[in-house]
This record gives sequence, structure tokens and C-alpha cells, in this order.
Amino acid sequence: MSNNQNLEWLAVSISSLDRGEVENKIKNFQGNFKLDFTEEYLKNLTVDRLRHILFAAMAANLRKKCS
Repeated sequence: MSNNQNLEWLAVSISSLDRGEVENKIKNFQGNFKLDFTEEYLKNLTVDRLRHILFAAMAANLRKKCS
């Protein structure tokens, strides 16, 4: 699977998650770097913004693995 296909699959997968699932994945993200957000900060973001954060983190982690 090409990198573009991986990113497309990742975006589609994340778009199907509800708010609780996205927050859980952000809080438990285990990548090459740490995500450190407070509960209050995450609570005040829209679900679309949360999905964007998760996608960016997972895409960056994927790029690092492919390098």
C-alpha cells in the first residue's frame, strides 16, 4: 500500500470515530513522541479539531516509520 493510500485509509478511519473514541486515542497515543493535553483543553475542542490532532499525530508517526 502506498503512503498516500495509507494516509487516505487513516483519514477515513479517524472520521468514523466518535468524540469519546478520538479523545481516548489521543490520551493513549503511543508513537515516537508524546501527546500531552489536559482534559479541559480536549473538552473545549470540537470533534473535528480532535480528529485533526489525531490524524496529524498518526500521520507523523507513520512517516517516521516509513523513513
